[in-house]
Amino acid sequence: MRFARVGQPGREIPAVMVSADAYVDITETTSDIDGDFLARIDFGQVSAFVAEQVAAGRAVPMGDQRIGSPIARPQQVVCIGLNYADHAAESGMPIPEEPIVFTKAPNTVIGPNDDVIIPRASSKTDWEIELGIVIGARARYLASPEDAGAHIAGFTLVNDVSEREFQLERGGQWSKGKSCETFNPCGPWLVTSDEIADVHDLGMWLDVNGHRRQTGSTKTMVFNVPYLVWYLSQFMVLEPGDLINTGTPPGVGLGMKPPTYLSVGDVMELGIDGLGAQRQRLIACD
Repeated sequence: MRFARVGQPGREIPAVMVSADAYVDITETTSDIDGDFLARIDFGQVSAFVAEQVAAGRAVPMGDQRIGSPIARPQQVVCIGLNYADHAAESGMPIPEEPIVFTKAPNTVIGPNDDVIIPRASSKTDWEIELGIVIGARARYLASPEDAGAHIAGFTLVNDVSEREFQLERGGQWSKGKSCETFNPCGPWLVTSDEIADVHDLGMWLDVNGHRRQTGSTKTMVFNVPYLVWYLSQFMVLEPGDLINTGTPPGVGLGMKPPTYLSVGDVMELGIDGLGAQRQRLIACD
């Protein structure tokens, strides 16, 4: 099932995509795609409702409607750094022995095609395509990675936009370079786990102004999806609706020679097999 949220910011309605350009409004089954819904979801009930609506001709064309983040603002956005060996190499950093963990402010989450704001005083805003894990059931001290699947609602596409000076040159935590407003475009869909044949074999790509910058695959992750959910559960409680950004493949601006960063007017386009695509325009901070 592909869940989406359609409408203007703050007024999105929950939906299920029934084709590439049509959806069914599911407000009769839930008020939003949030932690409460994901914790109690009955896929059979939702599927039956969607089928009934489609049979009655109530699928709605997407047209030019805005698509929001497929999950309402999460309680937390947990991120994994340097989780692709070739990205660590281009960054001049060793492959970590344990996952590098940092957080992004939850209010960084925006829709997949919303504008991204370049922060004031920024000269090093960068791109990072990533696989996002959406938690579906509370995860606390999981016994093993094999237990993780029961706690995952599905997967989504994210752009872990980063300001490298704030992140790497200003001291302290990476979160300073990760938590600027609009720095986590998410979606277009939350794709449930049963729709993904192998989450560790998904192609990934990102273009800037029509030029390919990142090409990769989730099969080259250092720490895989079950391991990450298990690992994080040893240090924090993961709640339904939480988002985990799992790291990026090579090709970020920081790793280019010379390093190359985003400017006002630039356009990022990115996608992951089975999870859809995004497009963001860079705008100035007011």
